Amino acid sequence: MKFRTKLYTSIGLIILLISISVIYLMNMLEQSMVNMHVVVNDLYARIDIADQIKNDTEQSNEMGLDIIEDQLFEDQTLLNNWESANLRISKNIELLKEMDKQEISTELIEKYRVLYNSYLDTVKQVITMQKVNQGVETPEELVKDLKLNKERMLQISNLLVGLQEQEMKNELLRSRETYNKSVTIIYFYLALTLVSGAALIIVIIRSMTKNLRNLVTVMESVNDSNVDNLPRIKVSTKDEIASIANAYNKMVTDLERHSQHERKLLAEAEAHSWHQSKIAEIVKIFPEVKDVRMLADLLMSKLVPMVGANLGMFYFKKHDGEKTYLKRIGGYAISNDQKEFEVFQMGEGLIGQCAREKQPILLNKVPKEYIKIRSGIGEVLPRNSMILPVLFEEEVLAVIEIASLETFECSHVKLLEEVAATLGIIINSISNHMKAERLLQESQSLTEELQVQSEELQLQQEELRTTNEKLEEQYSASEQKKKELEIVKEALEEKAMQLEVNSKYKSEFLANMSHELRTPLNSLLILAQILAENGEGNLTEKQKEYLSTIYSSGNDLLLLINDILDLAKVESGKLDIIYDRIELSQLEEQLMRQFSPLAKQKAINFYIRLEPDVPQYFYSDEHRLLQIVNNLLSNAFKFTERGSVSLVIQSVLLEDSRQGSELHKPGERVLAFSVMDTGIGIPKEKHESIFDAFNQADGTTSRKYGGTGLGLSISSKLASMLGGFMDLSSVEGKGSCFTLYLPIRNKGTEIDVDVLPFVKEAAVTLENNYNELTQVTEENTFHEVEEHFALRNKKVLIIDDDIRNVYALTIALEKAEMEIIEAENGYEGIEMLLANPDTDIILMDIMMPEMDGFEAIKRIRQMQEYKTLPIIALTAKAMKKSREECLAAGANDYISKPLNIDQLFSLMNVWLYKKRG
Repeated sequence: MKFRTKLYTSIGLIILLISISVIYLMNMLEQSMVNMHVVVNDLYARIDIADQIKNDTEQSNEMGLDIIEDQLFEDQTLLNNWESANLRISKNIELLKEMDKQEISTELIEKYRVLYNSYLDTVKQVITMQKVNQGVETPEELVKDLKLNKERMLQISNLLVGLQEQEMKNELLRSRETYNKSVTIIYFYLALTLVSGAALIIVIIRSMTKNLRNLVTVMESVNDSNVDNLPRIKVSTKDEIASIANAYNKMVTDLERHSQHERKLLAEAEAHSWHQSKIAEIVKIFPEVKDVRMLADLLMSKLVPMVGANLGMFYFKKHDGEKTYLKRIGGYAISNDQKEFEVFQMGEGLIGQCAREKQPILLNKVPKEYIKIRSGIGEVLPRNSMILPVLFEEEVLAVIEIASLETFECSHVKLLEEVAATLGIIINSISNHMKAERLLQESQSLTEELQVQSEELQLQQEELRTTNEKLEEQYSASEQKKKELEIVKEALEEKAMQLEVNSKYKSEFLANMSHELRTPLNSLLILAQILAENGEGNLTEKQKEYLSTIYSSGNDLLLLINDILDLAKVESGKLDIIYDRIELSQLEEQLMRQFSPLAKQKAINFYIRLEPDVPQYFYSDEHRLLQIVNNLLSNAFKFTERGSVSLVIQSVLLEDSRQGSELHKPGERVLAFSVMDTGIGIPKEKHESIFDAFNQADGTTSRKYGGTGLGLSISSKLASMLGGFMDLSSVEGKGSCFTLYLPIRNKGTEIDVDVLPFVKEAAVTLENNYNELTQVTEENTFHEVEEHFALRNKKVLIIDDDIRNVYALTIALEKAEMEIIEAENGYEGIEMLLANPDTDIILMDIMMPEMDGFEAIKRIRQMQEYKTLPIIALTAKAMKKSREECLAAGANDYISKPLNIDQLFSLMNVWLYKKRG
């Protein structure tokens, strides 16, 4: 029952109870008054009758005596009056007898009646006698008797009047008692009614406050409860408290469900991050590999501990004539007495069967006869074994077996399968490279033999000019060698083509790896950023810390990917150098703004000094120069706990020549950018290797300062491409000084940068997506508008086959109050667009099944009504010419994944503003 109903019901009951009591008491009091009025009227009537009897008696006696004593027998008037008085007396005597039922009154009435009848008889006898004997005097005794009778009658009538009056007094006393009793009963009933009403009110209030107290107690206990097991409120009523309790119970149920979903997403994100980090660790070893045996050893040493295993074997497929077999060429924790397991024929054992079926084999219960895992203190049988085929274009190249003392987790199995899937490309590339080297060596050997034979032929020609037959023989031999040389040349050309194909495969591999890494990283960063904003304000500080860690780790992974790709660009000679005018004063201001907050945070002195002899400007690639200087300053701040960090720009004379750079003339004036710090310094034995890729001053796993070890390597190569070089002077424990030397270049000067010999084997590099997005945004955002205001109520069509990206983008765009519609590929996207002609903008993913983004954009542009509809291309496969291809297909703009939400909003805002214009 609701509070309003309870209150109205209780008040109504109280009013009804009081009304009933008042009506009952008033009726009782009224009835008492009526009864009393009746009784009083009756008593008054009886008193009046008794008084009339008394008066009539006295009058009758007087008239009777007058008639008798004065002998007025003939006075008819008197006689009539006397008769009337007697009739009234008789009538009143009967009436009083009927009205007064008291015993004493009845006795007195009877006595009075006897006396009255005697009186009447006597008077009547005297009158009769007087009428008969006129003139005869009435006897004295008779008159005396009449007088005595008169006195007695008057006495009795007085007694009757007194009795009635006394009865009247008694009745008044009884009425007063009855009235007082009635008043007492009224007060009692009123008090009872008030007490009952108060009790009813108290009961209702207690029932209401009891439920409220239960509600408050449960809600106060929430702070001390586990989020996954929040207390519930038991509902036993149907009032407002029940509604609040039901809403609270629904809220805590939703909260528990949300908490479970949040933990699930966090676990998935952690598992995905672990998976991607392990893939990245494995990818790092590929550039170091020289041959398949080296690949097997490095891969097993890295992969087996990574999945928590304890034993690993790598079998490589080899050919011996027409026979094909699998030979073990590497492993992890293999004993010397396990040689019987070195070779397997196709179909022999599980290794050969795995190669034949081209499917993984997982053993959950390893038999006792299997190889045991040995250590220094004993040996034990593995619990699980995983056998995986390594395929390239549906052909088995190798088989991997990994055994573990523990059960393989799903993430471990997934990692092993993905590594095996991508390993085929690497093995095929290495095998082709080895074949090319072997053919090159054979070609060189044949060339040397040809040279020797040619020399011998010349000698023979000089010696045997006279012998025509020998000359013919030598000529035939020479022709044969020439044909063999042509065959070798054709083989070399074929191998060169294979190298081109291998290079293409490597390019596609790195591009696909970039796509696979950036695509999940995109949704990870977007959702982490949205959750970290805590728009609903329901996250704890610990949860905010977790989200900050996720977002920071994602950005670190993105930076690692960019560093590796930058290194690949530099080494492959695919990095573009754009020369433009650089104002040193502006460079100084930019660096001060960038690093002053960091210096203030770490309480380190920071300054930049431009020596007077430096020019105001010079020509170089400003972006690459900033990339080098930013890396040097970032390292300086990272390795400096106290003291100072400084940048000194000065003009110096080159004292010695530097090979591989433009600065090869001693005495030439160059610009020197010196970054000095008072940090930990670098040991002298590390001075040469510090500029190598993946190398650090402290390379141990317990190092204090993290990083990839790519920054200095990239900076050194960038300096070389800019025509300069880098130098290091450092004392361990006292600080370091990194100096970048660059030529003072005039406008229009160009340099030649040598391309490394392995350019065709390098990966096709990816453009730095953050630099491109910044450049595109600076070109387009020429109007200042409020982003969320401009995007509000706009309809955006998201065409993307990755549900994670769609989910993340939907959350971000809905916060900007945009209307979202979705499609999984180009076909569905066009159908959705035709069904929603009021679409304001399209976000188009490029890599999709059935119909990719390029084809979908071209078909949309063929529709006249959508020729000006803004389309922004999204892709994680950020190849060098991806932006040009997207724009050529008809897209208005391009942004690569992982997306920066603020930059995406700015880009959408620009094109929506242009559409309105």
